[in-house]
Order: sequence, then C-alpha cells, then structure tokens
Amino acid sequence: MPDDTATDQPQVNEIEVRGLLVGVFQENCWVVGNKRTKEAICIDPGDQADDIVHMAAEMGVTIKIIANSHAHLDHILGVRGVQSATGAKFLLHRDDEEIARGAQESARRFGMEAEPVPDPDLWVDDGTKVEVDGLSLHTLHTPGHTRGSVCYYTDELLFSGDTLFAGSIGRTDLPGGDYQQEMTSIVEKLLKLPDDTIVLPGHMQQTTIRNERQMNPFVVQELRDRGMLAPGDPDGTPGGSGLVLPSDF
Repeated sequence: MPDDTATDQPQVNEIEVRGLLVGVFQENCWVVGNKRTKEAICIDPGDQADDIVHMAAEMGVTIKIIANSHAHLDHILGVRGVQSATGAKFLLHRDDEEIARGAQESARRFGMEAEPVPDPDLWVDDGTKVEVDGLSLHTLHTPGHTRGSVCYYTDELLFSGDTLFAGSIGRTDLPGGDYQQEMTSIVEKLLKLPDDTIVLPGHMQQTTIRNERQMNPFVVQELRDRGMLAPGDPDGTPGGSGLVLPSDF
C-alpha cells in the first residue's frame, strides 16, 4: 500500500484504499479515494451495494465513478445499487457489453435474483484515464479472462480484476476466455510494471508483481516458454542467469 509516512511525496498521503469481500463468490470490491478532495472510484462492486456505500462514507469519500475490470456477475451485480445511491458514472470495456447484458440471467442460473445491470456511461480502453478530483487510474486492456478485461494502475498499485491472482490467474474456460491471450496480457502488460507494484486482485489476497514474476507457476512457465528464463532457472528470480528480457520490456 502507499506509505502514509512518506514526506517527499505528499500527494501519496491523500490516497486511501479499502477493500470489501462481497457476495457468495467472495469477490474483492475496492474503493480508492482522495482524502483531500473527498472523491473516490469504486472498482468491481459485485454485490452488497449498501455495504460498499457505507464503507465509502466511513472513508469520508463519495463514489463518483464505478470502474469495472470486467462484466462477470460476481463483479457487477452491485453496480446498480451503488449507482443509485451515489449517481456515479459506470465504466466498462465495450467488449464485455454482451456479458453485462446477460448478468441477470446468469444470476438466475445460480438461484440468485438480480436487477439488470445499467448501461455503461462510458467505455474504457487501453490507455483510458479514469479520473476524479485528485486521483487518476490508468487503464490497461488485458483480455484473456474475458475479451473486455481491464486492469487499473496508479502509483505502483494495480487493481488486477480476474487477470492475475496471488499464485494463479483468472480462468479462461468461460465464453470469451483465451488462455494464451491472458498470458500475453500478463507478460506484455503487467510484468512491465515496477516489481514493487502491489496487486489488489478480484479474489483472494494481495500480492506484488515481483512475487508473481518469481513464484506464480503460470507466469514462470510462460516466461520459460518464451525463452525469457535461462535454462535450468527454477523460477523468475532476478540474479544469476535470471530473466532474459527484451530491450523494451
């Protein structure tokens, strides 16, 4: 997390992040806000909209934007409730529009009643800046888990949705999933971020880019297959023969 004791970068002190485990699928919803401007972005409100809005109030911020990493029902069923309570704009990648439209029916198949997901107010794509006063997230289009999966990055903090987990990756066997595309997203987008980047995923515990580069078996195998690990290296740990990176990596 950003270091609240830092004095050489006072803007870091303004940012606060809190997470809430929501719904039957135990999804991580994140609220990231600026304590000075009182504005916030909610990432992946999967359920329990009232609890999410309450958490934001405890932080002293108002949710102005809902930014989804993708449109699977465990990440999106709380969007309408949060939007109704706050008036926040809803952002999604266009390639997940069909999944969003089918979320209500998907919920019924799990025996859950859900309202239709509202239409997005804006579409995000690779490079889109998601901004409220005092806070800017950079969008990385990371297809693989779904065609429209994205991650959001700011100041060595990555909200990875279901693209990258601690020791694992998002499943790719659902409609729109593609394993090789997901590995390309991870290697060519996420592993380019600083090693100290904290990864806040859509499920399970937080991790870092360094940890996943070195210890995630899917990532290590992909690096080896691409010739980016020297033969015989047990993992992606820098040092010794270590990683073999292209010049622009």
